[in-house]
Amino acid sequence: MEEPLQEDLATLSELNEKSLLESLSQRFKQDKIYTYIGDILLAVNPFKYLPLYEKEVSERYKFHDKKALPPHIFAVADRAYQSMMGRLGTGPMNQCIVISGESGAGKTESTKLLLRHLMELCRANSQLEQQILQVNPLLEAFGNAQTVMNDNSSRFGKYIQLRFLGTSVKGAKINEYLLEKSRVVQQDEGERNFHIFYCMLAGICPDDKDIYGLLEPQQYRYLNGTSLSDDMVNRWSKKYADVCNAMDMVGFEEQEKVDMMTILAGILSLGNIMFEPGEGDALKVTESSVGWLKAAAGQFGVQEEELLKSLTCTMSVTRGEAIRRLHSQQQAEDARDSIAKVAYGRVFGWIVSKVNELLAPNVDPDVELCEIGILDIFGFENFAVNRFEQLCINLANEQLQFFFNHHIFLMEQREYKEEQLDWEVISYKDNKPILDLFLTKPIGILSLLDEQSAFPQATDRNFVDKLNSKFKSHPNYEVVRSHSPTFTVVHYAAKVQYNSVGFLERNRDTIPASIRGLFINSVTPLLSLLFAATISRTGTLMARKAKLAQIAEDNFNSTRKQSVGAQFKHSLGVLMEKMFKASPHFIRCIKPNRTKSPNDLDSNFVMDQLRYNGLLETIRIRRDGFSWRPTFKEFAERYSLLLLKTDIPPNRESCMYILNNTRLTGWTCGSSRLFFKYWHQAELARLLDRLGRAAIVIQKNFRAEICRKRYLQLVEEMRRQMQAQREEEERLQRKEEEEMRKQLLLEEEKRRQQLIEQENKRPVSPPVPLPRKKKPEPRPRSFFSGPQSAHLAPVPRPRSKLFEATPFDNDLAGPAHEERAKEKHKQRRNTIRWFRETQAGKVVQNGEFPCWFHGMITRRQAEDLLTDKPLGCFLVRVGQSREGYTLTFRGASRCRHYMIEMQCNGKYVILGEDRAHPSLTDLVQHHTQVGIKPFMELLTVPCGQSCDQQPDYEELEYMLPSPPEHAHRGPDPVAQELQGLFMPPDQTSGALHPNKPPVLRRISDHRRQLDALSNQQQANPKDKARPRLYPSIRLAMREIQQLQQQFSDSAEQTGVAPGYLWAPGKRTDS
Repeated sequence: MEEPLQEDLATLSELNEKSLLESLSQRFKQDKIYTYIGDILLAVNPFKYLPLYEKEVSERYKFHDKKALPPHIFAVADRAYQSMMGRLGTGPMNQCIVISGESGAGKTESTKLLLRHLMELCRANSQLEQQILQVNPLLEAFGNAQTVMNDNSSRFGKYIQLRFLGTSVKGAKINEYLLEKSRVVQQDEGERNFHIFYCMLAGICPDDKDIYGLLEPQQYRYLNGTSLSDDMVNRWSKKYADVCNAMDMVGFEEQEKVDMMTILAGILSLGNIMFEPGEGDALKVTESSVGWLKAAAGQFGVQEEELLKSLTCTMSVTRGEAIRRLHSQQQAEDARDSIAKVAYGRVFGWIVSKVNELLAPNVDPDVELCEIGILDIFGFENFAVNRFEQLCINLANEQLQFFFNHHIFLMEQREYKEEQLDWEVISYKDNKPILDLFLTKPIGILSLLDEQSAFPQATDRNFVDKLNSKFKSHPNYEVVRSHSPTFTVVHYAAKVQYNSVGFLERNRDTIPASIRGLFINSVTPLLSLLFAATISRTGTLMARKAKLAQIAEDNFNSTRKQSVGAQFKHSLGVLMEKMFKASPHFIRCIKPNRTKSPNDLDSNFVMDQLRYNGLLETIRIRRDGFSWRPTFKEFAERYSLLLLKTDIPPNRESCMYILNNTRLTGWTCGSSRLFFKYWHQAELARLLDRLGRAAIVIQKNFRAEICRKRYLQLVEEMRRQMQAQREEEERLQRKEEEEMRKQLLLEEEKRRQQLIEQENKRPVSPPVPLPRKKKPEPRPRSFFSGPQSAHLAPVPRPRSKLFEATPFDNDLAGPAHEERAKEKHKQRRNTIRWFRETQAGKVVQNGEFPCWFHGMITRRQAEDLLTDKPLGCFLVRVGQSREGYTLTFRGASRCRHYMIEMQCNGKYVILGEDRAHPSLTDLVQHHTQVGIKPFMELLTVPCGQSCDQQPDYEELEYMLPSPPEHAHRGPDPVAQELQGLFMPPDQTSGALHPNKPPVLRRISDHRRQLDALSNQQQANPKDKARPRLYPSIRLAMREIQQLQQQFSDSAEQTGVAPGYLWAPGKRTDS
């Protein structure tokens, strides 16, 4: 049956609910989970692995033709990227991808896939792409949790802004919305706390658990006594390793990670503190909670007495007099839980702020960057008990539905009416009244909530009574007759009943003033920073560098406390403003069933989602409507190239002329703009691409002709120079020969005169024959001396820098070359200094460099060393012009060179890899088992030194703590005798170095000790970063364990089954 398997539902001949559902069901049975509705992607969660996201698939969807490949989420990423670059019908502009759907519909996984493909599209051989990809698993661990609807539910919303310059990504920014902090202290049945707590308890080794003060998960009240099976421990342990690697990749410091984990451990310990009445009206902690109080104080880096005082009483100053108000037991427990929620919320906000700081674009502020935004926000929720967080989540989904309706229905049909097109209006479910119910001032639900939160004596019942009196006649509000304070809102997706218990307290989100002062003075720097930081109008932690700019942008007095509802309302407004300025792409995620079962599509459940999302109306408007509506000017400026003419006036006639030459059909013309179907953009882009390819061919041939002419000119110039050189050499040689001949004649005449004079003075004697004069040897003739040498074959001479440069030498000699040589020498010196100051202690092992380390050799030298080596042989060398290393590998066909980058936190990463390493040795060992991407090649044999007497790293050899060649030599007796003449009588000669004076010996010994200590610390990084008060934490944990052992022993003696010192029980929102 062909029709139900249409890849684009807008092409269905018969459009109704039955045909729509049948088409989706048939595709789902064949594992075709993606379907188009025009330019909108419909994605059904398969709840199983499908081979749709491999490397080969990603390559096919790079710069692809939409009609040539089936629907895919990679196609949406490709279309957004091409649109941002201005290659699909419109000029370059910002893009946003909106992912919506129910909780558990697959929004988070879709975000990961979009990010991955975008990074593939803009790959620019930098580490930034991998850092951006690592942000998602990091935020997922701290912001996601298991709910009854989804095992990996996002308990916060995020808008990821990718910043591009040209075709490459230059930075990223994360905007987070409404973290569900109440989950830290309370989870409903079948739900869990945030993932990071289980990752910590499963992944941290026992020795480190002792340092952090962590026990088994069932010991903690905030985790509801959850125990982990062996399979879960393995899974969470792997997740913890991924989180630590993500933090290393992004650039978190080791001490920051330790402080963060210590704070999280303190939150867990804080939850186990219970109170009981003490002397008078004062409270005290129970006997079983004393150890937990000590542990929490040590983990937070504060005094135990100060923490207890902040939990059990409130200090206020009235008319200069300090007044102490004691808490009731309920108030003390509320203060304890509020500290845990605020501390976790600020840790999460700090992570987002730190990521934004590390991934900020490193470009000139005046440079304009393009942007692609991805919105991954919590899905619509309707639980058995819906609280304040569900109200905010569903409000955000109402806002997204309004954004979708505005772009797909409202704005489009309004333009049809304004342009006087013949159009039958398509009705849709407008949710603007629901938004007004929540957001209208001064009588919206959020405004009334803020009003009631301002009164200390107001209760949740007062708030609901106020809502009932104001909105009892509103069509989207229903009054609930119940003993508990509840009310019902009719949302676009479903009718939801909200339990308002705790609404006011959660909206206020206050902590005791004494707690803020206590934590600001904490000895843990991170905790002090978190509570001293400024909170913006949107409720996010403001980065230090961006604080002044953010205050100016928000125009907000940070000393005024805003409610959570007001912050969320403002952040939604900022988000919508960003999205309305961008060109949107929509992905609608569908959940096939409620039980998260693969291969099961519940028709009624899916149909409900299709109805409230308005997808039937969306298909109708995409089939009959015109999604692309450029003005005459925009179209003429963009597509005048199709006429191969210049200076085309941007008016209606020019547009008609262009379109008549393209043979497109199905478009129409209004009074001020053109109207196109969603597929017209791709057709016009294909025509432009054809001209672009033709232009490239023309440019190629034109440039080839220009280069050929230039080459012939240079050859002719070289010949003229060589001819002139030959002629000049011949002239100089003739001149030298002439001068030599004259000189010889003069000398001959002079000798003849001398002989005559001697003959006249000498007595007459028989003549004696004179010795024959030796003729001067002829000078060797020049190669270009004349036609006689024409029969000699030219002999190629070796290239030398002493020879005069030719026009092809690109200034190999001269001042420019000297400057480059000086700059190269300077870079080399700087690299050696960098290695000596920061790397020598990390690379040296047991007093010498590893056999695979070859110092600062060139690329050619490295390749020569590996020429006759087996496959998999490798070496590591220092970069000559940059601060980093290069791994040279002997491949099957040639040598490969992998750049090793140094992260800002001191970690080592092979460019393009997704794993950071604490040392080069760890990196090498890892890749002996895991191949290096993209060829997945394993390191097998290290390449040794080329010569034992003169190693390749001789420039760096003096940095070794103890040179190997002097290790076997004994003391020089002559030096010892001379030193003995100047030694104090109380010293022995054996204490002195034979080759150094005593002062220099002491200096070198001290330096060697420091180097050894540095190497030891590098070999054991855990010794460097510890919690600030870890001795106090360990003592507290021993006290807790002793008390638990006593409890277990007494339980065994009385015959009672041993249990824990607390029971989760049933907790209320109050």
